[in-house]
Amino acid sequence: MNLSRVYLNPAVLAAMLSLASYPVHAEMAPLGDEALANVSGQGGIYLSGDISINDVGGPIENSYFGRCDESDKKCGARFAYRLREDGGWLVLDEIKGLFAFEGLTLRVRKIDSGFEGDGELFDRDVIELGLPDTVRFTDVQFKLAASSTARPTDPGFMQTDIFAVQMQGDVIMQGNLLVFPDGNP
Repeated sequence: MNLSRVYLNPAVLAAMLSLASYPVHAEMAPLGDEALANVSGQGGIYLSGDISINDVGGPIENSYFGRCDESDKKCGARFAYRLREDGGWLVLDEIKGLFAFEGLTLRVRKIDSGFEGDGELFDRDVIELGLPDTVRFTDVQFKLAASSTARPTDPGFMQTDIFAVQMQGDVIMQGNLLVFPDGNP
């Protein structure tokens, strides 16, 4: 079949052009109680995204922190958590890399049965985090350490690195994480 020449009936062409220019009107209108009673659906949030942490270095540059291409400086985010009021600090240090995910869900779910009967006693809402099917890690790195101070620039800073982690590739996650409210209704 030779497609270099296509012949179209002028009447068909005129009908197509008239339909293309036909105005379409739609408006939103409120639903009454009776119509709304027949509507069903689910609430929740579906999230996808990627998070890049310090791919070139953090916002602070001093004698300790710097750009990632400076070999004598540390780069990456730092989280410090004090375990006791008079104790040392547990830190995640030099956090950097890319985390990508698709399909993280967030919704409220009522627990009123299950858990071997405990759900019936609980009978309240919980937050349900639906884990994404796949989380992709690209050049993710961090160190778990014990530190004498929250910040490396504080006086008396000493840190002992416990282990270092490097991750690359996909992790398949399945299931849900339930977040229960405190005991107060």
